[in-house]
Amino acid sequence: MFPRSSPRVLHQQPPRHSDPQQQQAGSTDFQPKPAGKQQQIGEGSYEGTRDYEQRTQDYLKKGTVEADAESAKPGSAEEARKLEQAEEEAKSHSKGER
Repeated sequence: MFPRSSPRVLHQQPPRHSDPQQQQAGSTDFQPKPAGKQQQIGEGSYEGTRDYEQRTQDYLKKGTVEADAESAKPGSAEEARKLEQAEEEAKSHSKGER
């Protein structure tokens, strides 16, 4: 079959000198958490979501949506053309719309 070889010797890596605040491989402990703060879950936090929803509701209650939309329109035909060109350029880079 296979010729016998010498036994494999496993070598341990030398210790690394690194920042003690960094996460160590295999560890689930990240940098120290600020005291009194609720841990974030997933990509956001419950507090951030509540804040966003509250600000959105407040904005909609003001009733300035139409006025804000009107003020966001291009001021000239030249500006409208540049915006359309920028949109087409952006779409050319996307995977979906072409």
